Amino acid sequence: MFLSVLILLLSVLCTLLIARFFLPMLRRLKFGQPIHELALESQKAKQGTPTMGGLMFAAVTSVLTVLFSAIRGFSTDTLILIIFSLLAMAIGFADDFTKIKRQHNRGLLWWQKVIGQIAIGFLFTLYCYLSPNIGSTIMIPYTNLSWDLGVWYLPVMTLVVMFVINSANLLDGMDGLLTSTSAITSIAWAAITMFMLMTSASARMNDLHGLLFFCLALAGSLFAFLRYNYHPAKVFMGDTGSMFLGAAMAGLALLLRQPLLLVLIAFTMIMSSISVIMQRIYFKLTHGRRIFLVSPIHYHFEKKGMTEPQIVAMYSAIESILAVLAVLSLPWL
Repeated sequence: MFLSVLILLLSVLCTLLIARFFLPMLRRLKFGQPIHELALESQKAKQGTPTMGGLMFAAVTSVLTVLFSAIRGFSTDTLILIIFSLLAMAIGFADDFTKIKRQHNRGLLWWQKVIGQIAIGFLFTLYCYLSPNIGSTIMIPYTNLSWDLGVWYLPVMTLVVMFVINSANLLDGMDGLLTSTSAITSIAWAAITMFMLMTSASARMNDLHGLLFFCLALAGSLFAFLRYNYHPAKVFMGDTGSMFLGAAMAGLALLLRQPLLLVLIAFTMIMSSISVIMQRIYFKLTHGRRIFLVSPIHYHFEKKGMTEPQIVAMYSAIESILAVLAVLSLPWL
């Protein structure tokens, strides 16, 4: 418990300290966010805001997790999760850097991102599939039942990973929106991991402790990052940060054998993607009509007159309720 509290506090402190030096560096390098010419007027005003701030919480989370895991005991699962999240972040970094270099909102081509996500998603899924402590069996929330997907685990979970990473990327469109909901999500995964520690066999203890440290370090660094990312944002996390977060959330779900809980825990992320899919399908079927004024759906709420802080508060409240329901889904509670 002491180490858990300590890593949470240190992650907050380290992120705040790093920000004092990192943000001025982004400004000096002119790493400003290009905004799409068709974006809402409120979004166009953010042109040039420093981006790639996700490097801060990704670095703090990764380093502190490795250090604390070394104290508690080596964790292969945690190391793989960190590597997987950083590889996803690298794709986002390449996308951000390309946008900045071109001074245009278009970064990597869609197929370049898809190939990268499929590659890292499949390799991570393959690790889980081959792991004796994870395998192809997933847990069914609110029951003591499990579901063995067999070899279908590999393609299905690879698609889940890609979907969550891109969903996180879509949700990162307003000041503090993805940061606040992801901080809540991280706390939920931390609570689930703590309860699993109480009931799991000793063979997984080091891995579960490592995952708990990862969740708490991520939550703490995100709460600190929110200090600079909340409206009006002084820095954006960029695709660099959103893809790291998407991979982290999907990775935790697979390592804990709880991918079905993503429906609750990552609801706000998932709804961003679903709203875009619904909008495009309906637009084509009706030859130009729309369900939402704008998609993803958080822009629809802004178009209806809500301010960014109001939307962030609404999403955070929804995420908090669903996170509690996700924790309560564990059969031993």
